[in-house]
Amino acid sequence: MEISFKGKRILVTGAGQGVGRGIAVELWRAGANIVAISKTRSHLESLQSEYPSIDIVDVDISDWEKTREVIDSLGHFDALVNNAAVAICEPFLTCSPNDFDRMFDVNVKAVLNISQVVAKKMIDNKTQGAIVNISSQASKAALKDHAIYSASKAALDSLTRVMALELGAYGIRVNAVNPTVIMTAMAKVGWSDPVKSSEMISKIPLGRFGEVSEVVNAVLFLLSDKSSMINGVQLPIDGGFLAT
Repeated sequence: MEISFKGKRILVTGAGQGVGRGIAVELWRAGANIVAISKTRSHLESLQSEYPSIDIVDVDISDWEKTREVIDSLGHFDALVNNAAVAICEPFLTCSPNDFDRMFDVNVKAVLNISQVVAKKMIDNKTQGAIVNISSQASKAALKDHAIYSASKAALDSLTRVMALELGAYGIRVNAVNPTVIMTAMAKVGWSDPVKSSEMISKIPLGRFGEVSEVVNAVLFLLSDKSSMINGVQLPIDGGFLAT
């Protein structure tokens, strides 16, 4: 199945590294004009050094007003991937209000903010666009030391459903993907300890963690016209973790 985004302008947040970078690159390879957003300028410059035609913008998306100003200045988009997220893992009994605010500001509030600006321009331009939010299996299952993160991703799933309901009338589809542990460069370090990883892998029927390409492929499908009747779903990319 060939998917093309030729002539489409797509915004990807958290695109400096990991899954976000993979999404930005594959969308670019499929013909899209990409605007990549990250808080870390050096990550964006590394991306642009390899793919000079990708536009880069550094902004801290937890800053509501600044982010709104920047996104508005970027103009119209045909699609949006809300990938940027913060994960701070700590036991429930020691969760702090600062960590709560930080994760909800980035994982939920920024998605609302950015999506509002992008969706309003889609509506003004009569663009039947698509939005994909990157959620997590943590929104659907209890994971140790993930209380706030899980709550933020569950909120993102709910936001996705309401966005799908309200934007569907304008032909704008909104979906989420909910990956398990994905083997980014950072994850390979964090999950390299077999003692730590074995418990999680034992709960995944396919017996392994996911690869970046496996999330990227699902996102490209959901952004494309090939999924034209899919709206408001949360798609697990978890090897069957949530089936057990």
